[in-house]
Amino acid sequence: MESNHSDTKDNLLFAKLAWRFEPGALQLELERLQTDNWLPHVNRANYGGSWEVLPLRCLAEHAQAHPILQGFAIETGDAWCNLPALTQAPAMLGILERLQCPVGAVRLMRLQAAAHIKPHRDRGLSLEYGEARLHLPITTDPKVEFVVGGRRVPMLAGELWYINADAEHSVNNKSPQDRVNLVIDCRVNDWLREHIQDGRGQMAISTQAGV
Repeated sequence: MESNHSDTKDNLLFAKLAWRFEPGALQLELERLQTDNWLPHVNRANYGGSWEVLPLRCLAEHAQAHPILQGFAIETGDAWCNLPALTQAPAMLGILERLQCPVGAVRLMRLQAAAHIKPHRDRGLSLEYGEARLHLPITTDPKVEFVVGGRRVPMLAGELWYINADAEHSVNNKSPQDRVNLVIDCRVNDWLREHIQDGRGQMAISTQAGV
């Protein structure tokens, strides 16, 4: 049985947050954004096939910069701004407005059918370091294998998941369609920590009940 949360000895690997968003509205917005300026992911050695990014929110200092800086700048900061693509996507924007925590970079990440992302770690990007990466699948398939710390994450379209990106993780799209996730980086505060921990606790209850 697949679980909606997973722990290592010390750290939470992933957890499903309580909300579920209507995937149909998000898919309609995605369709309008498909012809925008998607960028090949810059870490080309880390994947096979096509893996592309559409920046939606970036550091304010890069608001007028080249999209590569908007999507892949490694520096951090406190001043962030929404990009035009996000202002044209009210359903996606509404998800961000539900988050009562500081929101940093936001982007759409498209993994083409038959493409894969190799096992890797994003150092320091986890709850334990005060940072959280949230994934919301917009288009996905049961044949998309998202693995964190050796455990498969059973993501469905419209669900919001915390992923411990500091742990080794990989994605293999064995399906015939592209997988597109809305990916949101957040600063952890008490509100977000509580919701992530609630996701862990709810699944523990479900597992004990045999659900």
